[in-house]
Amino acid sequence: MNRQGRPSAPGTAGRAGAADTVLGHRGLDHEEALIFEQGQEGRTGVDLPPVPAVEGRLGALARKGPIGLPGLSEPQVVRHYVRLSRRNYAIDMGLYPLGSCTMKHNPRLNEKLARLPGFADLHPLAPPSTTAGAVELMATLAHWLKVLTGMPAVALSPKAGAHGELCGIMAIRAAHVAKGEGAVRTRILVPESAHGTNPATAAYCGFKVDPVPATADGRVDLAALKAKLGPDVAAIMLTNPNTCGLFERDIREIADAVHGVGGYFYCDGANFNAIVGRVRPGDLGVDAMHINLHKTFSTPHGGGGPGSGPVVLSAALAPFAPLPWVVETDSGFALVEDAAGQSFGRLTAFHGQMGMYVRALAYMFSHGADGLAQASSDAVLAANYIQARLADVMTAAFDGPCMHEALFDDRFLKDTGVTTLDFAKAMIDEGYHPMTMYFPLVVHGAMLIEPTESESRESLDEFIAVMRRLAEAARAGETERFAGAPHYAPRRRLDETAAARKPVLRWTPPAPAQAAE
Repeated sequence: MNRQGRPSAPGTAGRAGAADTVLGHRGLDHEEALIFEQGQEGRTGVDLPPVPAVEGRLGALARKGPIGLPGLSEPQVVRHYVRLSRRNYAIDMGLYPLGSCTMKHNPRLNEKLARLPGFADLHPLAPPSTTAGAVELMATLAHWLKVLTGMPAVALSPKAGAHGELCGIMAIRAAHVAKGEGAVRTRILVPESAHGTNPATAAYCGFKVDPVPATADGRVDLAALKAKLGPDVAAIMLTNPNTCGLFERDIREIADAVHGVGGYFYCDGANFNAIVGRVRPGDLGVDAMHINLHKTFSTPHGGGGPGSGPVVLSAALAPFAPLPWVVETDSGFALVEDAAGQSFGRLTAFHGQMGMYVRALAYMFSHGADGLAQASSDAVLAANYIQARLADVMTAAFDGPCMHEALFDDRFLKDTGVTTLDFAKAMIDEGYHPMTMYFPLVVHGAMLIEPTESESRESLDEFIAVMRRLAEAARAGETERFAGAPHYAPRRRLDETAAARKPVLRWTPPAPAQAAE
């Protein structure tokens, strides 16, 4: 990256009396140069002994020029990264309304326990005689997950939600192969309201993805689903509650219909946080479901990993679970690393993310069974509170109450000249990270908001007040505040098409430096 690739300077629009400053700073918000631009040749923050001469073993692959690292003192490095950290918006700073990707508060108690030396210093190759406590913790976590879901087996090793999907579909494929139907079961049904990773997972595993349309009320079209069933169907991948923030009312009938043709029911459990303690997926006919520990049990969001996405399995799929798994013996709990049978093998090199296991179990213990059910109820209540309080100024995508996330469309912006993107960017000026935009795809101009159970009534009211004011401003024709927003962020709006298609990813030294080389 370099300055040439940056779209614009910090904005001044709308600032009464705003004037340029000498260095571009705005109050205590510093204009920050790239670390390479701050570096000076010969400057260093540490003293290192000379590198001993060794015989090169890289041959033609050996570096032929200087490595090009910036030279900086320790204070320069510390200040640079502290300033950058102040530009991160996080759940610790304010309400994070991103929908379908829960950003809930991570209690500090969980962090403290995860940092206990016995867990934090654990090595995956440590002798089993030294890891009995950790294995017991894994067994306890597995027990809670099985009880909460009503499923008899669990695979702990998947490292993210999408990784868990892969685990579940691989187990389903192994089950069909074991029955001699591997070459026949080639199609997986994926409703339009499923998470976007579902069709990608099915395709990655070699299945043909067959979409199932949604009804006008945002749920799976049961008649269309039944019309697609046949002997070549391997499974259905369904998200429940779905990405429209709605519970699938026909879920039992869907499960029975898929089972009736010999298929399996994979449930995307990313939204499990809406029903914990209220509904057990095993009772709904689910055969496999991943659980995003970060969404439901407050572990840090993994961004696709390294996180944790355990998969619970029905009795029919349990024999195909990946290694390793935990068993209880006369002498305590133990990991089964090798086993003959129908397991499809290993999904990861080791046993999963111990830090995430500790955090999730700490969350479970600190809440208890009744507290987990209360958290789900509070998350649903918070989403419905937002939807109801904004009903007169924004347009809910579907009639009736929602589950854990409120979904609006862009009808309230019709003829205002303001788009969903403009609206979201204006939220940044108000101090909020934008909600999920344009997803789910079945809703035009979608705005998906998931407040979670973490927010107080006061913080919800503040957020609602901002959203109301922005909606009223758009309708009143105050388009200037939306066009080009954000005005108060460190950087103005990107040319998003250019950023996606022509990203500048490499810093280029200024011309004089190039000439000196």
